[in-house]
Amino acid sequence: MSGMKRGPVALTAGAVLLGEAVGAVLLHLVLASVLSGQRMSLAGLDPDAMVIGTRAMGGVLGAYLALCGAVLLRAGVRRAAPGRWARVLLVTCAVTHGVLGAVAVGLVGWGAFAWLVGVMALVVLCLVAYGGDGVGGSYEEGAGRPAGEDGPAGRAPLAG
Repeated sequence: MSGMKRGPVALTAGAVLLGEAVGAVLLHLVLASVLSGQRMSLAGLDPDAMVIGTRAMGGVLGAYLALCGAVLLRAGVRRAAPGRWARVLLVTCAVTHGVLGAVAVGLVGWGAFAWLVGVMALVVLCLVAYGGDGVGGSYEEGAGRPAGEDGPAGRAPLAG
């Protein structure tokens, strides 16, 4: 995928993840307020601890999604592949969306599943689009070998 096409995809995915970060924080704040109004215990847990935990989880999830979105926005603006740790972060983001999509289809419905899988597809598309010129280098034949060397460590390749 050329640089002209992958920049807008990364910018779109970054903007979607930033919006999702805001939505996740707001959702957890609403859940915490509902939980606070109920004042019921779940398996003996302190209701105040559950409210604090819900708010904290919303903040952590929102920060994680915002960081992933910022990495994609930076890649889109610079039109350069994300670094090694940024790619690891984006892979975990894609896996998280896949797992949450699988859980959401049973708990929330197909609309939530479609949203989460769509965001996962955007993140994976960005990873694949920047795959050839990133940290791992190119997969073209002969890339990375000095002239005159046929195989690894200068040995001739195995026939077969």
